[in-house]
Amino acid sequence: MTKKVINLALQGGGAHGAFTWGVLDALLEDGRIQFEGVSGTSAGAMNAVVLAQGLMEGGASGARLALDQFWQALAGSMPGDLGQGDGAGISSVTKAMQQWTRYLSPSQMNPFDLNPLRDLVVKQIDFAALQTQSPVKLFIATTHANSGKLRIFQNHEMSADVILASACLPTMYRSVLIDGEPYWDGAYSANPAVYPLFDYCGACDILLILLQPLSLDATPDSAREIQSRILDITFQSGFLREMQMFTRLKARRPLFVWSKLDRHIARTHFHLIEADLAQFDAESKLAVNLKFFATLKDLGREAGQKWLAAHHLQLGKSSSVNLAEVFA
Repeated sequence: MTKKVINLALQGGGAHGAFTWGVLDALLEDGRIQFEGVSGTSAGAMNAVVLAQGLMEGGASGARLALDQFWQALAGSMPGDLGQGDGAGISSVTKAMQQWTRYLSPSQMNPFDLNPLRDLVVKQIDFAALQTQSPVKLFIATTHANSGKLRIFQNHEMSADVILASACLPTMYRSVLIDGEPYWDGAYSANPAVYPLFDYCGACDILLILLQPLSLDATPDSAREIQSRILDITFQSGFLREMQMFTRLKARRPLFVWSKLDRHIARTHFHLIEADLAQFDAESKLAVNLKFFATLKDLGREAGQKWLAAHHLQLGKSSSVNLAEVFA
C-alpha cells in the first residue's frame, strides 16, 4: 500500500491538546498516511516531539504507544491537589493559583522553579537522538520574550528547554533561557506556524489540527469571559494572519509567467480538523486528569476518523477546505 505523505500543523491549547492526541491516534491506526513535517506550539509541540519519538522507536504502533504513555504520565505528574479536578473541572488549588498570578510573579509563586513537565519530557524523550534520527521534520514555535519575535526550533536544536519554552505561560512559569535568551509560549507569535511546512517540506498536503474555534456565536459579556476571549484572540492572531496570506496567494493567478512561488502555492493543499469543544469552558485547558484527557482523546479519534473517511482521496489532489470561506 502506497501511503499518502502529509504535513501536520498542531495548535496549542493546554489540556485540550489531548484532542490532538486522539486525532493522531486515528491517523496512525488507519495506516494510510505518513508524516514528513510537524509544526507544533505549546501542547502541539509536546504532541509533535512525542509523535517523533514514538515513530523513531517503533513506527506507527510505537507512536501510538508513546502518545498514550505521555498523556497518562502527564495526568499523574501534577503534585498534591493540582491534578485532582473532576473531569473538565479544575481543583480548588489550581483556581487559587490562577488568582495569585494576578499579584505574584512566577519567581515569587515558585521560587525553586519547579516544573513537573520538565521531568516528564526528559524521561520520555531522547532529544539527542531526535536531533539526528527523527523520522519527521520538527518545527517548534517559541516567542522571544524581549522582542516578541517568533523563533522556530528545528531538529538539530531540539531539547527539553525548547519544548518547555514553547509552552511557557509567563504568568505561571519563569522565562526559559536558551543560549542566554528568554523565551515564552510560542502561541503569542504563532499557534501554530505554517510557513515552515511550506518552505522546508516537499509534501504538498498540510493538515491543520486546531483546538481554538475559528468563530464563535456569542459575544462575551462578563469580565471573566472578556479576559478569556482576549487571550484566545491573542493566541490565534498570528496563525490567522499567516493563513490569510496563504489565502491571498492561493487566489492569485498570474496572467503570463508563473514564478516558482506561484507553482509551489498552486500545488499546496490545505486540510482542516477543527475541535468542537464548546461544551468545555476556558478553565478546562488547565484540567489535568486522565478522565478528561480520555474524553478529549475519544473526541479527537472520532474527528480524525470522520476526516479520513471524507477526505483521504483528496490528498495529493486538492484542498478539502476552502481557505477563502474560512480565513478571508
